[in-house]
Amino acid sequence: MDVVLTTERLILRRFTPADVDLLVELDGDPEVMRFLTNGRPTPYATVRDEILPKIIQGYTTRPRHGKWATLDRSGEFLGWHSLKFTGDDTQAELGYRLRRAAWGHGYATEGARALIDDAFTTRGLRRVYAETMAVNQASRRVMEKSGLRYVRTFHLDFDDPIPGTEHGEVEYAITRDEWLAAG
Repeated sequence: MDVVLTTERLILRRFTPADVDLLVELDGDPEVMRFLTNGRPTPYATVRDEILPKIIQGYTTRPRHGKWATLDRSGEFLGWHSLKFTGDDTQAELGYRLRRAAWGHGYATEGARALIDDAFTTRGLRRVYAETMAVNQASRRVMEKSGLRYVRTFHLDFDDPIPGTEHGEVEYAITRDEWLAAG
């Protein structure tokens, strides 16, 4: 197992080709995908032939940035956490997606806080941010509990908008100086 980061309860490791069924199951839950695709599952072939190979290829180009499988300490797959560069090497976007059974246990926040801390103390980033639909209150709470602060609401145009799109997207962020000062 190629472990990237551990916390008190979590292991974040690189994805492998053997993880295709785990990702298909995750993206197949309508509630997990509610604010992403209006509950439509990601097709198996898309996960196998596009999404997972892109994740794995990313480990070669940016080994400390990307998307990692999130497991509990017993090895059970909970979902994923990510930290990806967006434009320059000084900031990254935080992401997470967990199985419904893992919701409400603090796993999303625990993994997010660990990645933010690593981003500032090991990777030398100056800013970490995250975005979600304004109506996605659960994700917004994770962002807040992870130390990120509300920055703005913005609106995007979608060809096939899902319910809640009219309220816009929100951005939360924290800088390295803010993180270290909060200590």
